[in-house]
Amino acid sequence: MTTLRDPIKVGGLELKNRLYRAPVLEGAGSAKDPAAAYARHFVPNAEAGLGLVIQGNTVVVPEGRTSTGMSCIDERRSMLALAPLPAAIHGAGGKIVIQLGHAGVFALDSWHRDFRPYRRTPPWAPSRLPRWLSPLHRPGGVHVPSTREVAELVARFGVVAAWAREAGYDGVQLAGANAKLLHYFLTPAINRRRDRYGGDVVGRTALVREIRAAIAREAGADYPVLLKYPALEWSPIGPSIDLAEGIEIAKLAELAGFDAVTPVHADVLPNTSIARGGYPADSFRRRGVIHKLRQASGSPLRDRLTRVGMWLSTRRYPFTPVWNRPIFSAVKESVSIPVFAVGGIRTPGEAASILAAGQADLIGIGRPFYAEPDLSRRFLSEADSASFVAACESCNECIVPQMAGLPGLCYNPRLTKLRSRRAKRDSSA
Repeated sequence: MTTLRDPIKVGGLELKNRLYRAPVLEGAGSAKDPAAAYARHFVPNAEAGLGLVIQGNTVVVPEGRTSTGMSCIDERRSMLALAPLPAAIHGAGGKIVIQLGHAGVFALDSWHRDFRPYRRTPPWAPSRLPRWLSPLHRPGGVHVPSTREVAELVARFGVVAAWAREAGYDGVQLAGANAKLLHYFLTPAINRRRDRYGGDVVGRTALVREIRAAIAREAGADYPVLLKYPALEWSPIGPSIDLAEGIEIAKLAELAGFDAVTPVHADVLPNTSIARGGYPADSFRRRGVIHKLRQASGSPLRDRLTRVGMWLSTRRYPFTPVWNRPIFSAVKESVSIPVFAVGGIRTPGEAASILAAGQADLIGIGRPFYAEPDLSRRFLSEADSASFVAACESCNECIVPQMAGLPGLCYNPRLTKLRSRRAKRDSSA
């Protein structure tokens, strides 16, 4: 029977166990020394036994950010400046993969007041947006790239992946979900193109499949490439990806040479479907957070819309344990490459049940690492414990500060006070 402590090989990447840190927004990209800032997040995870870190979304062009804290690879030296980070993770006994993506419609300069003056082109979308979405992106609307421009973006992913290998990263993951550009090329709700990048599921996966080929050319055919993508989707604006098509996408990814897939549920519009839990009321009471959020949006109305949108989405998507289980288990039955599980996995018992049933090959945890950097030690040592309780309460208090440009940390006021009391006690001991 497969257990969490068993090693696994993902393409050419050998991992000492099956626990990985899922990509979240660490908010370290805007630090003076991003490598050191990321290391403060990740090295304690690896020292506690974590097998793999997937570094959160790193964009391949400057206009591809959705947050001020995202790392932006505008040239080779930007990636090589991160080289101390993979070295530190390797020194702690772990491996690290960097997630590469592009914001698309919700790029930073489409909504952040301070970045609008630097907009080079309107934010990208595979097709024209529905009329009711267009006002979010005025002035300038969105830019629908030509076939040539899409091909140039494909080449850019290949070059950035080669730089990632040069910097010491053990592989890359494409950020194909969460309402980003690659997601929008995959979904029929947005992608209504008539060139080779649109149409049926084969056409709509052409972008990610061509990126996979470009990475093989630029970084080497043996360089591991993973794909996170929506295998089930809800859309208020037209047809969406159902599970049958989600399985077909996984099969096409395997044929294209991807070394693993992470299938998830994702709505067409960004909301808390990707981070289910409570409404972060305390975040909207923090003066510093609200000030930064209002500075960014430049509009009290947008602030209110953010609050209402989050309230509605937390009602639609309350926290449920292992919410992606029907998705990743169905994909696992259909492909032979490793399938990464993620979404609401909070106990070693849940992880053990997934692996024992053969429903996935690796177990991902994201936000709980904000609250417990050494969580992997407890997960791996208490794999059979029925009394395990994670510190993370899925309160979503970490989301709004990240939108405002603050670091990716645990902002739960109860846990913050508890950590402060512990720190004072340890310092006086």
